[in-house]
Amino acid sequence: MQIIGLLIVGLIIGALARALKPGRQALGIGMTMLLGVVGALIGGLVASFLGSGDIFELNVIGFIVAVVAAVLLIGAAEGGMGRRRRI
Repeated sequence: MQIIGLLIVGLIIGALARALKPGRQALGIGMTMLLGVVGALIGGLVASFLGSGDIFELNVIGFIVAVVAAVLLIGAAEGGMGRRRRI
């Protein structure tokens, strides 16, 4: 059940990160969810290190860090995809 919850939270965080990132992103829903899940895991790790909760626990600090991490990951993914298209 935690995996399904992580996927749903990842999709929400990925969608929010795409909405916050300026410009148009050429990422599909699968990549958005994957980057959101990775961002959520990063946010959970940071919150766990700060002592505000467990890695799989939803809290404010973890959520904010997860969204910021997802925005950065989306930017990195776009940069990687952009290089391949130009070649």
